[in-house]
Parts: sequence; C-alpha cells; structure tokens
Amino acid sequence: MSLALAVDVGGTKVETGFVAPDGTVVEGSRMRRPTGASSSTEELWSSVAECIRATMATLGDRELLGVGIGSAGPIDVQEGRVSPLNLVAWRGFPLRDRVQELVPGVPVTLRMDGLAIALAEHWVGAAQGYDDVMGVIVSTGIGGGLVLHGSTVAGPTGNAGHIGHIEVGGFDDPCACGGTGCVEAIASGPKTVAWARRQGFTGLTGEDLAAAHAAGDEIAIAAVARSGLAIGRAIASATALVDLQIVAIGGGFSHVSPALFDHIRAAIDERVQFGFVTKVKVVPSGLSGAGPLIGAGALVHRAELVPPL
Repeated sequence: MSLALAVDVGGTKVETGFVAPDGTVVEGSRMRRPTGASSSTEELWSSVAECIRATMATLGDRELLGVGIGSAGPIDVQEGRVSPLNLVAWRGFPLRDRVQELVPGVPVTLRMDGLAIALAEHWVGAAQGYDDVMGVIVSTGIGGGLVLHGSTVAGPTGNAGHIGHIEVGGFDDPCACGGTGCVEAIASGPKTVAWARRQGFTGLTGEDLAAAHAAGDEIAIAAVARSGLAIGRAIASATALVDLQIVAIGGGFSHVSPALFDHIRAAIDERVQFGFVTKVKVVPSGLSGAGPLIGAGALVHRAELVPPL
C-alpha cells in the first residue's frame, strides 16, 4: 500500500499519521503532541519532529509516496515557511525544509491547513460532488480554504481562502492580525468564551459554554448567536466574491451547539436579493476528528488538484 505522511500543525497541537489512498487514517499511525502560544521555537519543532518519527516508525514495508503538511497561517509556500498567528515563536519558520530533513528523498508539500480541509471535504467529506467549495475550521482560530472549478486555490503565497480574517460588519473586536472585526476575533472558541465572560459567564472553555447553552443559559445562548452571526456574514461575503456552492464547517468549536448553524444560515439569508449567495449550502464537516490529517494526506493523494506555486 502506498501511503502519505500527513502533518497537521495547529495552535494547540501537532498531529501526524499515515493516510491511505481511500482517505482513511492508518490505524496505529496517528501521533499527537502539544504546541501552544507559550512554546519556544525549538519546543514547537520538537513536537513536530517527535510526531513524525513516531509515525514513521510504523511504516513497515509500505511505500511512502510523499508528505503533506497543513499548517495554520499565514504561510509562505514559495519559501516553505510558516508564521502561524497563534504560535508566536514561529515567524518565518522553515517548516518544509526541516520536515524534508527527516524524510530525505520524499517530496514534501506545504499548504495552509484550511486549504487542506477544503480538499479533504471535496475528496471524502461533505462536499463530495461539488466543484466550488469552502472548507472552514472553527476552533482555537478560524481558518478556511478554497476549491474552485474542482481545483484548489492557494494564491501566490498560499494564503487564499483565509476566511478568519475577513472583517464583518457590525463588530469592532480587535484582532491579533492588526485588523478590526475579523471573524476569528469574534467567533473562534476562545474569543466567544472571552466575550461571554465579559457578560458575566463564569465558565472557562468552549466545553463549558456548550454545556451552558444546552442548559438554557442566556449568556451562552447570546454568545453562540453572536458567533454564528459573524461566521454567517463572512460566508455570505465569501460567496458573493467567488460564488460558492457549499461550505463545510468543522473544528472543535463548530460542535458547540447545532444552533450555531441556524445562526449562520440566518445571517446568509439576509442577502434576500442575491440568490447566488443565499443558495450556498452550509453543512457540518463530513469528516471525523481526523479531518485535518486527511486533508494533509490529500495534498499527496490528490496532488492533481494542488497546482504548484
């Protein structure tokens, strides 16, 4: 069997695993280590390297086709460098080349994690059968990626589709990117919890907020509604720009409540004169929690849909 080594680098963890040609993660190959905003440059790299070595130890006599890396952005695909907003120690970190050193002679492809997710949804997830797709991650941050006309779109630097930093009307929350009213600054898990706490909520995590919402807590209900409104407005703007057919949303905070999707839908439906916007389908991810790994693996197995930059 020919396998892809998938590497997913995010704001709280790095994960690796082998992805098979059918889009499944090979049992026993999946490894995880923490990342986090307080980690140093070498601590972050150590987590990545440990995961890769542990996964590679399970390869056996199977063929390694290539390595796919999905990283939080921004990234620089030409240089192979990453500067994830939520990993402050990595600014221009040469991730692609450092990974290449661990797997000499094997091709390594780096793309933004949101693009990898969009590719995975198009391949084996909720967007199968559609050619104009956005994949969105709602978690520690908010990311996204595009498949248009059946091919991924990365832009000259690799950052196309980064919906987390679309500014949405009606909000003035400051964002770490330097903008104001970015959907990530409003609707990510940590930012939604922080807003709720400013209103008097005493919980600390997205899980706490989910439980409070299910119990009918008014602040939690308002917080989820606020986040859904912001995400919906961002999706409406993205659809107006590139005429999307479907948006698949995953990530830990996307599970806070089914009501989140109701609020997203309601915000999109405000565009009453733009049927090409309101027609967009918005669905939960069709992938398991392994979605980011499947997306990184898709950079290898679906390489024909990943134009070189």
